[in-house]
Amino acid sequence: MNENHARLSPALVETIAGLSAGTISTLAVHPLDMIKTRLQIHRNKSSAHISPFSILRSLLTSDQPVQSLYRGLTPNLIGNASSWAIFFYFKSSIENELVRFHSRGLPGGSADVGPGAHDILTPGDYFLASGLSGTITTLLTNPIWVLKTRMLSSDRSSVGAYENMWQGARSVWKVEGLRGFYRGTVVSLLGNSHGAVQFAVYEPLKKGWRRYLVRESARRGERGVAAEERLGNTATLVISGAAKIVAGTVTYPYQVVRSRLQTYEAEERYGKGIAGVVGKVWREDGWRGFYRGLGTNVFRVLPATWVMFLVYENARYYLPLWAG
Repeated sequence: MNENHARLSPALVETIAGLSAGTISTLAVHPLDMIKTRLQIHRNKSSAHISPFSILRSLLTSDQPVQSLYRGLTPNLIGNASSWAIFFYFKSSIENELVRFHSRGLPGGSADVGPGAHDILTPGDYFLASGLSGTITTLLTNPIWVLKTRMLSSDRSSVGAYENMWQGARSVWKVEGLRGFYRGTVVSLLGNSHGAVQFAVYEPLKKGWRRYLVRESARRGERGVAAEERLGNTATLVISGAAKIVAGTVTYPYQVVRSRLQTYEAEERYGKGIAGVVGKVWREDGWRGFYRGLGTNVFRVLPATWVMFLVYENARYYLPLWAG
């Protein structure tokens, strides 16, 4: 094991890095998340035309523009910070087990997983580890996302709108019971394919970039790039952005369905269950309905992704150094 990890286990480093990344990225792009959510739950049959700019204008011209832009921040912040912390903890643990599985029978195969050991993992392994981690994370955090979706989809002055996260939690429990906190869980579980695809692209690209640096260093007669060295900021931006665009485009329709399942009076407005929502979207909007808000989402997720992965990659590199 790397000496830098003597005081912090790799799983703890991943957890703290994920928590930090989720917190900072959420604070940075929360207003865009609100706009995306409102676009997702809008129906073409509504009388009023809606666009990202009209939503932004309505928020900025309200009596309390800052509060309007950051309505629902608490559940969004708690949800993202805890989700990324949980996700990276289990992702790291599962990947380590996969390394041990692939290394069984080899000398040192049952020993601690050290730097460079993950080179043995395939894109399929990353897909599996991310998918399982996402499933665990979804089951633990779905109640937070229900509250977040409902708060972001309504103004504070709207009839029936939650004043805050805690009042919303009491209301859901009183009116809908435990089932209300797990609305959209099935479609969210299906949506774990997003994270699985993202990391199945991100991790191999990252390894490929390191191999390229090693070859270039060898060609110039310089020392090689160590497995534990920090991923450069520029490389992080490019690789994380590419992985996010691929995953986001492939899996975006589930986000539209999930948002409609989790919002207020979902069954009356959008249909019952996944089949009802999907059918109604198709009848009213066609295939375009499943990609409503995609442009805003790309604009939102790229800055969020860049911030998140910059914080994550730097935190996971520097934390062991600071602790050591």
